[in-house]
Amino acid sequence: MSDEQSIHKEGKTLKCTLYPLGQMQDYKYVVICAYHGGKYLLSRHKNRTTWEHQGGHIECGETPIEAARRELFEESGTTDATLIPLCDYDGYDTKTHAHGQVFLAIVDEFSPLPDFEMAEVACFSQLPTALTYPEMTPVFFAYAREYLAKNHI
Repeated sequence: MSDEQSIHKEGKTLKCTLYPLGQMQDYKYVVICAYHGGKYLLSRHKNRTTWEHQGGHIECGETPIEAARRELFEESGTTDATLIPLCDYDGYDTKTHAHGQVFLAIVDEFSPLPDFEMAEVACFSQLPTALTYPEMTPVFFAYAREYLAKNHI
């Protein structure tokens, strides 16, 4: 186990523990830490005023990387990106848990934002304080930054 963080959502405390890539099975979710031009690429949901990383459920028949590519397009309009699997995570509360995979995305090109659940996309030189998951997004991006630095990307 490496990093454990909590999210307080709708009265529940959700926790997430990061693991080395390939440690989990039965992935249910993907998280994408996207960068464009050296800046954080975040999305804002139509029903929220906060910013979030891209990600979501893996659909039936999809691999984690296929889900990451789809979610990245649906939530940011990204049409060309290098996707790198970073680590696994176990997200859980007192009643349930689900496994997921975290990806780094180096985004090269966008199309207009698809008309799904996101209202807008923006690049930030530092993570904003208004985050949908303020205790998790910094942890995921810290892991991604460490990978970028270690691999001179």
